Amino acid sequence: MSDTSVIPVALTVRNLFEDLLGRDVNVSPGDPMTAADLSTGVIAIYTDTSQQLYAVLGMQLTLAANAGAALGLLPAGAAEDSIEEKKLFPNLAENVFELCNVLTSLLNREGAPHVKLYQVIYPGMDLPNDARAHLLALGKRLDLTVEVARYGKGKFSLSVA
Repeated sequence: MSDTSVIPVALTVRNLFEDLLGRDVNVSPGDPMTAADLSTGVIAIYTDTSQQLYAVLGMQLTLAANAGAALGLLPAGAAEDSIEEKKLFPNLAENVFELCNVLTSLLNREGAPHVKLYQVIYPGMDLPNDARAHLLALGKRLDLTVEVARYGKGKFSLSVA
């Protein structure tokens, strides 16, 4: 069986964020999320058609809040309040869920198993051990700093099985 998994390139991630948010987005190589980032981060778990873990995406709270506010056309202050309280407000969480769902397109490609969003873990929720280990492991991964114009930036880590 050939390996059909693919790591998207930074340009693809930037273009998807820009198209979705309707504003400039800058991406640059970044540090991977750490164990300390996970308790306040937003983690998306993706599975293949056989419900096997396919990929784990992590966003620092700063990125999730800023992207969620930008997607909802909310003022930057909404994201700043959320970051200050170290939780993702429900209106931002709803937008981030949609963002994570759209980011599934980074993982699907012709000839590969169909990948879908399985679950989004928000700050304060328990992260399954397999997803935690996968996100923190070395291997097929993309680590970026994503900056949303007029909002802010944060870590973006994607680890593919």
